[in-house]
Amino acid sequence: MVHRLLSYFLYIAICVAGLLAAPEAKGQETPENEYYQTFPDLLTTRFYFSRKYTGLRIKEKTDNTSYLYVPNTTLNMGVGATYKWATLNLAYGFGFLNPDKNQGDTRYLDLQAHLYPRKMVIDVFGQFYKGYHLEERGRGTTSGNDYYVRPDIALTKIGASVQYLFNHERFSYRAAFLQNEWQKKSAGSFLLGFEMYGGGVTGDSVLVPVPLIGSQAGNFDELNFFEFGPNAGYAYTLVIKKHFFITASAAANLGVGYSEKVEGAAEHRHWGINPNVFLRGFVGYNSGRWSVNANYVRNNVRIIANQGYSNSILTGNYRLNFVYRIEPGPKLSRQLRRLNRFSPE
Repeated sequence: MVHRLLSYFLYIAICVAGLLAAPEAKGQETPENEYYQTFPDLLTTRFYFSRKYTGLRIKEKTDNTSYLYVPNTTLNMGVGATYKWATLNLAYGFGFLNPDKNQGDTRYLDLQAHLYPRKMVIDVFGQFYKGYHLEERGRGTTSGNDYYVRPDIALTKIGASVQYLFNHERFSYRAAFLQNEWQKKSAGSFLLGFEMYGGGVTGDSVLVPVPLIGSQAGNFDELNFFEFGPNAGYAYTLVIKKHFFITASAAANLGVGYSEKVEGAAEHRHWGINPNVFLRGFVGYNSGRWSVNANYVRNNVRIIANQGYSNSILTGNYRLNFVYRIEPGPKLSRQLRRLNRFSPE
């Protein structure tokens, strides 16, 4: 399984790197227009709060019962900056933001890259989690105040989504997500692309809580999956009085792939087709110098149904940003201009 995941990751990385490195022909650069304004010489700085997560939903199709395992991730506080295409954010989950709620400990490395070249939307995922609990307090426990904690459950998800933004001359994703542009008029765009995901879930014992089902029959302690396919969607920004904005984006994917359900020494593999959903939402205030906004990204990968179970991997990232754009001094400007040679545009 590890070797397969590494192969998937290398393939995705090569594809994305090729897309980012491919230069565009001269004269195709989008000029400033009446729909959005760019800030090519300003440094966009931000102070923000954010939280990432990757959860597992297990659903028994026979009685339509579902179990949602979520990690105990931290609410992070940090600072960051964006110059043209390049962004650097540094954050930490301080203790005063994350009181202990008896939800167990989660060790995780959550790599989410949401990239917005002028004509593309690129998302790369690398999630490595260990330690989960059921979201509903008291479920699966003898006490109504405790959480059912599973420190042994480990989840891995690796994937990527690449989309073409058709109306890039009027619609700016950067204005909503990176805040280094300013959408002044309402506009939208169709999206078309491709996505691919692979990963697995393991536990020291069966994944469905035995106290809730009363038996280990048909249960499983490992789940592997892989799927790929085309996607299509639409994004739209509603601008109110030039400064206030609401951006919503939805894309659906038709994924072809397999799931492998492991019960002890028995393995059950099933191929099929599944619809997946990728949602983004942004709301805030933008102007020439500063911006305040909140955004949420949610990626739902449904795993191919297998022997009465329909499972999903739920990945999300929500953030609150306080943004101010500054003009860098002469020395910093010279250093920043060196980034232009690596620009994907």
